[in-house]
Amino acid sequence: MMRLLQIDENGELSLTNDLINNIPPYAILSHTWGEDHEEVSFIDLTRGLRRTKAGYEKLRFCAKQATCDGLQYFWVDTCCINKENNTELSEAISSMYRWYNKAAKCYAYLSDVLIPDVNQVSPSLQLWEPAFRNSRWFTRGWTLQELLAPPSVEFFCSKGTRLGDKRSLGQQIHEITRIPVQALQGAPLAKFTIDERMSWAKMRQTMRGEDKAYSLLGLFDVSMPLIYGEGEEKAFRRLQKEIHDDNSLDRLPYAIEAPFNSFTTQHKSVYLDNTRVDLLNDIYA
Repeated sequence: MMRLLQIDENGELSLTNDLINNIPPYAILSHTWGEDHEEVSFIDLTRGLRRTKAGYEKLRFCAKQATCDGLQYFWVDTCCINKENNTELSEAISSMYRWYNKAAKCYAYLSDVLIPDVNQVSPSLQLWEPAFRNSRWFTRGWTLQELLAPPSVEFFCSKGTRLGDKRSLGQQIHEITRIPVQALQGAPLAKFTIDERMSWAKMRQTMRGEDKAYSLLGLFDVSMPLIYGEGEEKAFRRLQKEIHDDNSLDRLPYAIEAPFNSFTTQHKSVYLDNTRVDLLNDIYA
C-alpha cells in the first residue's frame, strides 16, 4: 500500500487514496528531517496544510520539480505515512527501498547547501562543492538506501538549483561516502560483501537507535519485524541473523552435472585413484 501527494490544476496539494496496484509514475524526495514541529505531517495534511511550517518549503520544491518533469504525483516520507498507525509504519519501512527504486525521479534536497547566485543555470562547482561535501545528508542512516536504490538521484540546493546527479557527481560522492563508483552506477548490491555494505553505514546516524539497523533492510534484501524499544544492539543482532539465514546461495546458478551425486555420473568413481593412500590405510588399520 502506498499513498502519494498529487498536484491539481490550481497547484494545490492533496493525498491520494491508498494505492496497491496501478501506481502512477511518481517523484520521490530524499532529505534530512528537521525538528518534528517543523515537518509537515500526515495529520497536518488531513486537517489542512500548514504552510507556516518550515518543512512546507520541501513540499513546494518537490511539487514544482515534479511538475517540471511532467509528473503529477510525488512522495515525501514526512507526510505520506501515517506514523500513528504502527502497521502502516512497519509496512512502509519494509517497502521503502522498493519505493525509491521504482520512482520515476528521485530528488535529493540538500537544505544546508546554498549557492550564492541562484540565478545561475549551471553554477560553478567551486561555489558549492565544499558545502556539498559537508552536507548533513551524507551523514544520515536512511539516506544511504535513498542514494543507492534509485537508478538516478538528482541533487538540489536549498533554493532548488540543480547541482548534478549521482553519475555526474560520482567521484565526489565516492570520496565522501567511500561507496564504490560501481555501486553508485547501479551494480547489483549482492556483488559487494556483507562487511563492505555494512561499512558504508558505519558513520551514519539515525534519530532512533533501532533505525540504524532497520534502514539497512533494503541493502541486504531481507525483512524482519520492527520492534521499536528493543535498542540498537538487539536490532543489529536480529539483522545479522536475517542476513546470514538468508538462503541466497540456493538461488545461485550452477552446472547441472557438477554435483558429486549427479545422475548421469553415478557410475563413475567419486574420488581419484591413488589419492590419500596413507589416510585410507590408517582408516583400514
